[in-house]
Amino acid sequence: MHNHIILIVLKLYRIIFLFLLIVSFYANAQNVIKGNVSYAGEPFPGATIQLLDTSHGTISEGNGAFRISDVPNGTYILEIRSVGFKVVKKEVQVPGQSDFSIELEESTLTMDEVVVTGTMQPTFVSQSPVKVEVITAKHLNTYIPAAATSVVEGISLVNGVQEVVACGVCFTNSISINGLPGPYTAILMDGSPIYGNLASVYGLNGIPSMIIDRFEVIKGPSSTLYGSEAVAGVINIITKDPSQQPIFSADVMGTSHYESFGNFSLAPKIGKSSGFIGLNYAYINDFDDENGDGFGDNINLDRISLFTKWDISRPSGKKFMLSGKYYYEDRRNGVEEFLKDRNYRTLRGNDQIYGESIYTNRFEIFGTYAFNTSENLRIDYSLSTHEQDSYYGADYYQASQNIVFTNFIWDKEINNHQLTTGLTSRYQSYDDNTVATQSNGENAPDNQYTPGVFAQDEFKVSDRITLLGGLRLDHYENHGFIPAPRLNLKYKPSNWTTIRSNFGTGFRIVNLFTEDHAFVTGQREVIIEEELQPEESYNFSLNANHIYTIGQSQGMLDVDVFYTYFSNKITPDYENEGQIRYANTDGYAVSKGIGFNLQQEMSFPMAFNLGFNLQDVTENENGEKRSIEFAPKWTGILTANYNLKLWKMTIGYTARVTGPMALPVVFDLDGNGNPLPNPRPTESQPFAIHNLQVSKDLSKGWSIYGGMQNIFDYVQPWSPLTGTNDPNTNIGFSDSFDTAYAYSPIHGREIYLGISWSLARN
Repeated sequence: MHNHIILIVLKLYRIIFLFLLIVSFYANAQNVIKGNVSYAGEPFPGATIQLLDTSHGTISEGNGAFRISDVPNGTYILEIRSVGFKVVKKEVQVPGQSDFSIELEESTLTMDEVVVTGTMQPTFVSQSPVKVEVITAKHLNTYIPAAATSVVEGISLVNGVQEVVACGVCFTNSISINGLPGPYTAILMDGSPIYGNLASVYGLNGIPSMIIDRFEVIKGPSSTLYGSEAVAGVINIITKDPSQQPIFSADVMGTSHYESFGNFSLAPKIGKSSGFIGLNYAYINDFDDENGDGFGDNINLDRISLFTKWDISRPSGKKFMLSGKYYYEDRRNGVEEFLKDRNYRTLRGNDQIYGESIYTNRFEIFGTYAFNTSENLRIDYSLSTHEQDSYYGADYYQASQNIVFTNFIWDKEINNHQLTTGLTSRYQSYDDNTVATQSNGENAPDNQYTPGVFAQDEFKVSDRITLLGGLRLDHYENHGFIPAPRLNLKYKPSNWTTIRSNFGTGFRIVNLFTEDHAFVTGQREVIIEEELQPEESYNFSLNANHIYTIGQSQGMLDVDVFYTYFSNKITPDYENEGQIRYANTDGYAVSKGIGFNLQQEMSFPMAFNLGFNLQDVTENENGEKRSIEFAPKWTGILTANYNLKLWKMTIGYTARVTGPMALPVVFDLDGNGNPLPNPRPTESQPFAIHNLQVSKDLSKGWSIYGGMQNIFDYVQPWSPLTGTNDPNTNIGFSDSFDTAYAYSPIHGREIYLGISWSLARN
């Protein structure tokens, strides 16, 4: 009887245990975590929701809702991710709170920016088969004063991209990518290449930040889509969308060097069409000569830039964008007597008092028109006229350039293929008062008509592999047909890692006298040793990009490896005193290197970007290898910002470090005006420029900002000029006078203060 009771109790325990086990399992299986994801108050679909260290996860739906079922009891970390937004992590106790409302915050990693430059098709940075780097207007304004910023200053925030100064008197500049000379970079405005040749020397400074929505930068040859000049890379300046601008805005700034800058804009609406009208001015009229070479350390100028853009509404809903820009600049520098009381107006061309005075008038029209057809057909167009009236000492240089460009494009999506084909037409007329446009003693303007055709196919092989192939064929009257193929491969081993490889060729038709004005500055004789042939290049690059999280913070690591081989390379040779010699090299030139970029968003309101570029840019001829001038062996860039939300204040810090670079051979003079036996150093020392800006939002659309550029007052230890101390001639007119030794700033520390106001739309 006793044993029987024991058996009954044991069976009862087993039944109870089994019942509790089933109940426990059932309770665990029924745990649900749910919620909604939103951004800027709107539902956000497509976000990835994951319980870390488990297999439980989902994606937010079209209304932003998400639901994770069958979650066992326990403590978890709920992670919400989406490209372009900061990672959100929350601790979850199950059972416990099970309904969450998640508000995403925009990331500064720019992976969700829409770009068009790589393929001529709108796509996200993260999805593009071509690596595209983006600098937004917001990013620019964090580190650089908006009223004074032009494309040249703004682009210096990109790793591996730098400003190159061509003249130590008039401070003309260009943009170098990976150590290659400025004319190798194609500058586009909303996809139209209108800044080549003559305009690449003076026109770039007239693109104010006021009109810029973002920069898109591609490193490496892009001649397949954009033709000649896109050898080192492409910088596409995307202008602002009129419909998204405040009704009125104003931004005025002054500096400790008595400089004044300003932006004013109006964004009207006419019916369903939106417009943007802007005015930018710059005024610099102060003489400083801290290095004692007798010339001003900074350019003086009066500049006016007018811009308008209209998004014209059509019944078909098709795109019609029309933009126009007028740019006038009165640029001058020289000895103090030339600049004092604006004496340059009467002293231009004087053979006793040296100064350089450049008047520039430039007008542009550009835009896009989509045809009202069932097929996706559009035409990108631009027209520009550029007039330059200038004196370099007693030498008069007058030049005019007109460019008409059209790009007729057809897009077609077929299964997994995105096809893009186009017909390009470019007409360029150039005339000046030099031997460049003379034939048998008669004026012979250089008129070039270049038709071209291109086609590319973006093939999505799978969710992780994309191929992009293309070919361009242009015809030049003097050189015949020139092909330019490209091949890109994108591979995504995971959602947060992307590997891209690129192979392509580039070509460039040299317009020597419009690109290198050294022939009219200083006293060097220009010698063209042969008929110059098109430069050709072959490029390979590899890029790896990875987005990661550390706790609540998010970052991105980017690595580039690049190699470019040039044939027919044309490099100015300064080795012979008093001469610049131009010829196609019989050997070859190489640009190779590796770049690193690290972006990090901290869990507190701070973000930074750290970049480093190591490069070797050389020319090899007759078994001898030499470094190309003004190409640094390495560069580094650091930007960091801290947002004090309570005070509505942002602090932005920038440091740019430039390594040693080869410099031209120049000789200083002794007390009798004879060249010293040894030249100046032919390699520069590393240097760094540090900048700081603080901006604060006030009430009702007002904000103020101020900062300091070149905090530690660095200037290059040598004057950019030589031959200024010749006792046998007036300053600037010596046969030994040269302006080619400009490699770093000679304009010292500067403090600035600005105020802005905008009237937002309702």
